[in-house]
Amino acid sequence: MDKSIYTAEYQRLCQVLRDLRREAGLTQVEVAERLEEPQSFVSKYESGERRLDVVELRHVSVALGVSLGTVLDRLAPEWLNG
Repeated sequence: MDKSIYTAEYQRLCQVLRDLRREAGLTQVEVAERLEEPQSFVSKYESGERRLDVVELRHVSVALGVSLGTVLDRLAPEWLNG
């Protein structure tokens, strides 16, 4: 299993998180404030420069106003067809 942050699967996760943020009408700054992190934290995980662990992913989903299940559901079609 490739653990690189540059895999197509991980890039898909980054896209899903960007899409969810935009759908929520939030800026990176607003998400960062909810996470009590600098804006660069959001920028780095959205661009794929930084890899999120599962706990961080859950915190991000809460900050975006969605469940972790919603994030995973958005990824499911990619996993099924991958």
